[in-house]
Amino acid sequence: MKTFYKVFLAVFIFSIAVSLYALDWQAGFMDDENTKFIFSISAGILGIIVVYILHMWSKLAEKK
Repeated sequence: MKTFYKVFLAVFIFSIAVSLYALDWQAGFMDDENTKFIFSISAGILGIIVVYILHMWSKLAEKK
């Protein structure tokens, strides 16, 4: 995996970890206070998926 992808992977994982830490687990999952963290977590997961897709595409391009 290229350094470029590793940096973004670390950023997305850090973002997910901070959002999970900041959630108010007593309030409820879809409480108004927690929705911004839920969106942040979902954006981080989507970012990780995109990083892996880009990594796979770069591996396919190297084989040709």
